[in-house]
Amino acid sequence: MSSQPMRWPYPCAVSSATGARAHKTQSRFSRWFLERDETDAQGPYENPDEAVSQHHVKPWYAVMCLTGVDYFSTLGYQPGIAAVSAGILAPVATLVLVLITLFGALPMYRRVAKESPNGDGSLSMLAKLLSYWPSKMLVLGLIGFIATGFIFTMTLSAADATAHMVENPLLKESLEGKQVIITLLLLTLLAAVFLKGFSEAIGVAVVLVVAYLGLSIVVIVRGLMEVFRHASLISQWSEHAVAQNGNWLGVFGAAMLVFPALALGLSGFETGVLVMPQVKGDATDTRGNPAGRIRNAKKLLATAALMMSVLLIGSSLATTLLIPPAEFQPGGEANGRALAYLAHEFLGEGFGTAYDVSTILILWFAGASAMAGLLNVVPRYLPRFGMAPDWAKAVRPLVVVIWGIAAVVTIIFKASVDDQAAAYATGVLALMTSAAVAVALTELRRKHWLPGCYFSLISAIFIYTFVQNVLTHPGGLWISLMFVAAIMVVSIWSRTNRSLELRVNAVIWDEGARAMLDDAIAQAQAKPCPVRFIANKRESGDEDEYNYKALEVRLDNHIPNESATLFLEAVISDASDFEAPVEVTSSVVGRHRILRAKGTAVPNVLAAVLLDVNSRTNEPPHCYFEWSEKGPVQSALRFLVTGEGDTPPLVHEIIRRTQPEERWRPQLHVGG
Repeated sequence: MSSQPMRWPYPCAVSSATGARAHKTQSRFSRWFLERDETDAQGPYENPDEAVSQHHVKPWYAVMCLTGVDYFSTLGYQPGIAAVSAGILAPVATLVLVLITLFGALPMYRRVAKESPNGDGSLSMLAKLLSYWPSKMLVLGLIGFIATGFIFTMTLSAADATAHMVENPLLKESLEGKQVIITLLLLTLLAAVFLKGFSEAIGVAVVLVVAYLGLSIVVIVRGLMEVFRHASLISQWSEHAVAQNGNWLGVFGAAMLVFPALALGLSGFETGVLVMPQVKGDATDTRGNPAGRIRNAKKLLATAALMMSVLLIGSSLATTLLIPPAEFQPGGEANGRALAYLAHEFLGEGFGTAYDVSTILILWFAGASAMAGLLNVVPRYLPRFGMAPDWAKAVRPLVVVIWGIAAVVTIIFKASVDDQAAAYATGVLALMTSAAVAVALTELRRKHWLPGCYFSLISAIFIYTFVQNVLTHPGGLWISLMFVAAIMVVSIWSRTNRSLELRVNAVIWDEGARAMLDDAIAQAQAKPCPVRFIANKRESGDEDEYNYKALEVRLDNHIPNESATLFLEAVISDASDFEAPVEVTSSVVGRHRILRAKGTAVPNVLAAVLLDVNSRTNEPPHCYFEWSEKGPVQSALRFLVTGEGDTPPLVHEIIRRTQPEERWRPQLHVGG
């Protein structure tokens, strides 16, 4: 039977003292800028316990609107990109996109919702299939692609919002040629919102989505009425499509080839599972079995996919048949704003301007969703791996970094919607491909052969789509790899820099270990003398090993025969984990008493146990080590990767950093 965790005062005391001194020397601006607000840090994406405790859960259809500001807002530019990429085949390519959405992405993410219902998304599902460092490296790589997708969601959405402003007849003359400046202003406004603090996202999203979808439906219906009023448009389009490709089979084949360029229409599914903690479930839901939340999240995903499928097909058909091809090209009035073009053309300038306003707002707010997503994903994973700099725990510095990256991207791409589409699609497709592979491997591992084969086919389609997108637009992959490389470098630097932190949140003694320690403390206090530990790396584990080690240490360090000793051994659980509780058990071999402590790294585990014992005794404990036979560089690498290394100096440094008062530190002796 395990006892309650025993915590020591040193880390908290040091942290508080350091924080107080820093607080006095910081300016008011610095304190505000570095303030850590966990609720704002996660924006609309909170963990389930916080969401419930703060009554932030909402009905699934309301949360769907939060997903919708990202997903539905692609209507602002998707029809135009389809027309530019697929030309006359845009409606057929869009149909292919819809089929993959309904029969690929939707069932795939419904499975993700079931497997990862607490807002971790498909990323955690894939990470569970691996362990140790490969799992951590995989997550870091995927975060790079996630960052690409979210950053380009911000920049592309802001650029398209700018296109709607510039092409509005009432504003065109005054805003012409200022696309980059306007886009940067929109991104700055977005960052300012997060610097101030972001809340009530769902309520705002509901208003924007309802208004935008309502106006979009009016535009699409009016456009389709015009198409069916002139039936010759459909016959002419079908004749041209068949003439270019030989027959309808050729038309569908050609559409499959250009489909990857339309992958932007798949964005939003990952956001749908990230916002799951905000979905209201049943009263009987538990964190371990949130059945109601999972069921409602599946409704959210299905409803959003069905609505978007209808809107995509209708918008593609109307825009392709009614807008001259030249207007879709850069500089054309429909470039990046195909539905808005139809709104002005068939419903008048007043309605068109209202549609522009609703489109601008939802596109801008899509950037807010992406920003909140980044502020959710980065703190959720990197600090847990020890791979986030200290400032990344605060929201505002991270917002400034994200804004700076988005600004650079906007300037490089000159706020062009078409030029950013490939990089955006690369991030989206990489994430969806990894999700498909995760679902397929999970099903195959469980020997669910039929679903496993089905999702393997879906994975193959997404892999093809991703590869085709990369071959067509290799720049998108290079941009994503730059994000991956940057995250890897920062993460490795941070992990290295923080490796000598204590990295232990509790020391948990089982009953036998506690009794053994209490007996040793009682014996030491009766002498009086310190509690003495012999650090040992277990080899054979037999009595001869401990006899030899005890004799060697006593002779080297002149320990009196009447002074009792305990052996202290560290067992590594997973060296790739950054922080974990230390679990201490006991064993007896012959006449030797042994404490075994299990944690993430040998020096950190030993330091934590010694500090914990130090808090229980009147005199600091003593611990005896022997020198390592390996070189310093090799030892340092072993410590970072495997949790071992040249233990004595590392234990000393960890204790020194944790307990600044030298007279209160455990005493370390090194010999041999």
